[in-house]
Amino acid sequence: MINYATVGTGLITESFIQAANFSGFFHLVGVYSRTEDKAKQFADKNNAPHYYTHLADMANSKEIEAVYIASPNSVHFEQALTFLKNKKHVICEKPIFSNTAELEIAYRTAEENGVFLFEAIRNIHTPNYQILKEKLHMAGELRSTILTYMKYSSRYDLFLQGEEPNIFSATYSGGALVDLGVYPLYLAVGLFGEPQRVTYHPVLLRSGVDGSGTLVLQYDSFICTILCSKISDSMIPCEIHGEKGTFVLDDAAPISNIKFIDRHSKESQILSVEQEEQDMVYECINIAKIIESKNVQEYEELKSWSKLVLRITEEVRKENNILFASEK
Repeated sequence: MINYATVGTGLITESFIQAANFSGFFHLVGVYSRTEDKAKQFADKNNAPHYYTHLADMANSKEIEAVYIASPNSVHFEQALTFLKNKKHVICEKPIFSNTAELEIAYRTAEENGVFLFEAIRNIHTPNYQILKEKLHMAGELRSTILTYMKYSSRYDLFLQGEEPNIFSATYSGGALVDLGVYPLYLAVGLFGEPQRVTYHPVLLRSGVDGSGTLVLQYDSFICTILCSKISDSMIPCEIHGEKGTFVLDDAAPISNIKFIDRHSKESQILSVEQEEQDMVYECINIAKIIESKNVQEYEELKSWSKLVLRITEEVRKENNILFASEK
């Protein structure tokens, strides 16, 4: 059992706590919030015995072995370093950091202190992702792919009213690509590897970040097109097109349904299995097993994907003059 604490009191943190409890590998011992009232309320709600209003106090706790971070994107790096330097494993919600320079420093710090650093990205840990990866050969030579994650954000209404929520702010390292686009991008990287060339075509907002956009990944024999948006919804599925057939996925995250349609026979086959409704449980289980078994091989694979995803998003952001506060 891994004793852990959380930073952040939003819905995503509550989801992680539920998944961590369900996994059977984690025990919540503390929560953090800048205000005492919110910290105490969140601790009481989630049966955490301790709450903190100072990160240093949490980092110095001998009881805490790992920390889950789900704060605004721009502060992930500073907070993660605080815990890594105090020999805590860190599970940082996507996007892990603002740029690759931060990522390299954080990974080096984790290694120096004998702990692990993970990016929390749920879709690549699920059974259905593994099935898709194992069955990908059924499509034959790949020729094109469309992966989507488009979800209208309730915070966009506030943006339209003149406010600037964190997720639509360059100050807080926001935008559609880093917030939602990373889900299909992780699928592409995990399934197809590193692309030869990447381009991004964003819809820019007045705050300087992208409300939506189209990311194009060029591979040897096919193009992968990723559509992401926080200012509109999409009803189209994800598709992977090959010379022998087509995979149809209901979504990039979670992947609840996978159908393969054979090009010759026109017959369709359901390949997916039923997953837990709280699908974050799978990343909790995998992360816990890596920590407890010190599985360096699997950890290095996850590291390589995090590095590649962040490098791609950083590269195309800067090409489109989407600069976060720390980069100006």
